[in-house]
Amino acid sequence: MLLMYLKVFLVGGLICFLGQLLIIKTNLTSARILVLFVCIGAVVEAFGLYEPIVNFAGAGATVPITGFGRSLAKGAIEAVKEKGILGVLTGGITATSGGITAAVIFAYIFALIFSSKTKKY
Repeated sequence: MLLMYLKVFLVGGLICFLGQLLIIKTNLTSARILVLFVCIGAVVEAFGLYEPIVNFAGAGATVPITGFGRSLAKGAIEAVKEKGILGVLTGGITATSGGITAAVIFAYIFALIFSSKTKKY
C-alpha cells in the first residue's frame, strides 16, 4: 500500500515538476502549458504508451492534466471503433463529460462563495 502511494506521488509529482520547470524556464503562458500537457497525454495514449504508466502509477498518471488528454484520446479511439469516423468528433467529449460537468459545477459554486479580486503588482 505504501509503495503504491509512493508511485502515485512520484509520477504525479514528476508531471507537476515538468510543468513548473516550463513555467520557470520558458516564456510559455500557463494556458499554453496546459494545452501542451493535454496534447502530450493524447499523443502518448494514441501510441498505446499511457496504459503502462497508469498501471504503474494509478492516480498519479490519471489525475494530472495529461490524464485528461489521455481520456479524450481513449474516448475518441473507442468511439471510432464503434461508430466510424464520426467517433473522432463525439468520443472524446462523451468520455470526459463527467469531469467537464463537475468542473463547471464546482467552478460555479466557488464563484458564488468567493469574490475575485484584481491582482496587484
